[in-house]
Amino acid sequence: MLSHDIRKDIATRIYKCFKDGGQIPLLNPTYPELEVTDSYRIQEMVVAALKAAGGKVKGYKIGLTSKPMQDMVGSTEPDYSAIMDNMFIPESSESHYSNWNEPLVEIELAFVMKETLSGPGINVADVIRATDFVLPAIEIVDFRVARAPGMDVRDTIADLAAVGGVVLGGNPTSLNDIDVRAVNGSLEINSDVREQGCANAVLGNPLTAVTWLANKMSEFGVAFEPGDVILSGSFVRALPVSAGDRIIARFDNNMGNVEIAFT
Repeated sequence: MLSHDIRKDIATRIYKCFKDGGQIPLLNPTYPELEVTDSYRIQEMVVAALKAAGGKVKGYKIGLTSKPMQDMVGSTEPDYSAIMDNMFIPESSESHYSNWNEPLVEIELAFVMKETLSGPGINVADVIRATDFVLPAIEIVDFRVARAPGMDVRDTIADLAAVGGVVLGGNPTSLNDIDVRAVNGSLEINSDVREQGCANAVLGNPLTAVTWLANKMSEFGVAFEPGDVILSGSFVRALPVSAGDRIIARFDNNMGNVEIAFT
C-alpha cells in the first residue's frame, strides 16, 4: 500500500486537473504497490478538495457493471465514485469540447433517492422503498489520469471512476410503473444509431447494482441521502465523441429522450 503522503500527492495532482485542466500519466506503472484501497482513499481526498473549494456531492456513479469490462481492467467487482454538483449538465444544452480531455458517452438509468439508505445488509427491496423515481441519463466519461496501455481499475478509481458529467432527462418514472430490467435504450451520434442495449445488462438488474453500491459504500462510512442521484451503470458500450457531435439517448417504456451537443 502507499503512504499517506504519496496518496495526498497523487490526489493533489488529480485535483489540479479538475481545477486547471490537463491530465497526469497512469498511476500503476509509477506506483506498482498501489492497491484498490489506496485508489479509493485517493478518490476521497480529491472529493474532499473539491468540497473544500465549494463543491457538493450530489450523487454517485457505478462503473464496471459487466464482466467483460471488469476483466478488461483487472477487477472482480464494479467500482464507484461520488458525483459533484457541477458535473450535472442541463439536457439539450451545448458543452464546449475544449472543456473535456477524452470524452466518451454512455446511457444508463439514474435512481433518485427519497430516503437515507445505509448499508451493510441492504437488499433490493430496501432500494425500491428508498427510491423516489428513476430518470433516463447520459454519462459523459472523462479522464484526468490519461488512458494508455496498461490502465487498470486502480487508475480509474483514483480518478473518480472517470466520471466527467451527467445529463439527466426530465421524465421521472416510478419503479411501480416499469420493470427496470426491461428498459431498452439506444445511443445516437449525429442521428446515427451507434449502440443499443437493455438495462438487464447491468448485473442482470440495475437494482442489483444500486444495492451493491449501498453496501459497498458502507465500508467507507458513506450512505445515500435524500435527493442523491445514483447512476446505475451503462448498458451500452462507451463511445468517443468529437467537437460538433450531437448526442441523443432514446429510452422506451415512455421514459423519453436525453440529448446534449458538443460544440
